[in-house]
Amino acid sequence: MTERGLPVGRVAELAGVTVRTLHHYDEIGLLRPGGRSRAGHRRYDDPDLDRLQQILFYRELGFPLEEIAPLLDDPGIDPVAELRRRHRLLTDRIERLQRMAAAVEHAMEAKKMGIQLTPEEKFEVFGESYSEEYETEAEQRWGDTAAWEESQRRTGSYTKEDWARIKAETDALNQRIAAALADGVPADSPQGMALAEEHRQQICGSFYECGHELHACLGEMYVSDERFTATYDAVAPGLARYLRDAIVANAARHAA
Repeated sequence: MTERGLPVGRVAELAGVTVRTLHHYDEIGLLRPGGRSRAGHRRYDDPDLDRLQQILFYRELGFPLEEIAPLLDDPGIDPVAELRRRHRLLTDRIERLQRMAAAVEHAMEAKKMGIQLTPEEKFEVFGESYSEEYETEAEQRWGDTAAWEESQRRTGSYTKEDWARIKAETDALNQRIAAALADGVPADSPQGMALAEEHRQQICGSFYECGHELHACLGEMYVSDERFTATYDAVAPGLARYLRDAIVANAARHAA
């Protein structure tokens, strides 16, 4: 450190940022260098480096630049209280990262220990209705949810026989729901709601814990997504809507 401070290139190197970033901080008034060289180049002194360290701390925590300056320039901030607040923010961030790491480890373990079906076996079990695109889309939709993580963990160990059993159970339940529809059983009747509850329990038993609220969301998807509608209506015309109505009625009954 010289009496005139450090040049911008050296500060950028020490802080792990770009020179352009430091220029930008200067332009918006977030970090103005304490001095200039005879040639007019930026020079940073010790207080500037302390401020830069604080700026980078808040940036790491996700604070936008426009919110950082007021935090640093407020004369009413108690330094000790500020240190405590930083410690709390860091602790919260560490806990979130640890949960994320644990989720990744579970997924890796499931992949490592699981017995995965080949595409040929999936077609053999699920028939022509199977498409690998469905799996990709499902991951894009729900890949960051606890339900997806649980489903991946559980199904990662399923064998071809397990999948065949699950499909047979699903087909049998769909046939019984279709029979209720054909017999004119109201979707919101005790029998209709019992079938909806059996449908929910089947999901819980094979894939993930499916609460009534989540089950109702799935029911709406069965009629809003034409692919799901076509799958159920191929069993019996109107089955998707009938199942949705039974699921909604069952969810409302349990919410009351």
